[in-house]
Amino acid sequence: MTSWQIVRMFAGTFILVSLALGIPGSPLFVSPWWLALTAFVGANLLQSAFTRWCPLEIILRKLGARGGA
Repeated sequence: MTSWQIVRMFAGTFILVSLALGIPGSPLFVSPWWLALTAFVGANLLQSAFTRWCPLEIILRKLGARGGA
């Protein structure tokens, strides 16, 4: 997998988990504060779309993931 694919996989996983933990109707509900993680991930995805700078992608490339197209 390329670094951008891993970033999107992480983002999708974090969003789904935080929604499951933060929405009161969910059987896994813990606290609505988990929705802050959803907002954080979304804000990072939005800023990376404009700036082409993503901290997770930088970390993944240093760990040896190959860059994407």
